[in-house]
Amino acid sequence: MAEERTYNIPLRKEWLKVPIYKRASKSVRAVKQFIKKHTKSEDIRIGRYLNQELWSRGNRHPPPKVSVTTKLVEEKDKKYVQVELVGAPEEKPKEEKKEKAKEEKKEAKEEKKEEKPKKETKKTVKKS
Repeated sequence: MAEERTYNIPLRKEWLKVPIYKRASKSVRAVKQFIKKHTKSEDIRIGRYLNQELWSRGNRHPPPKVSVTTKLVEEKDKKYVQVELVGAPEEKPKEEKKEKAKEEKKEAKEEKKEEKPKKETKKTVKKS
């Protein structure tokens, strides 16, 4: 089962240290650094909605603080921390989406094979 926690990350102290045109990118790095420190994990993935929130007002005016939810995800041979904005909708993992798409393609191919019978063609050999 995945471990889930909520954090309030202060960003203003971090993005005030860089030029104004680098603030949003510094905010992204600050989120990763904060989560790395608190979860003791190297592999950190920022979710779509958190990224949109950090960049919503442009590069120069990121939010001063942000509330995030972290989830420790364990896949086959990988462990990583998924960071998402509090209240963001849950997304299904990519593997499930891919499996469904593959199954649908297989079903469609089978239906096409059943619908179209094979035509027999005779090859004629030209004598010269």
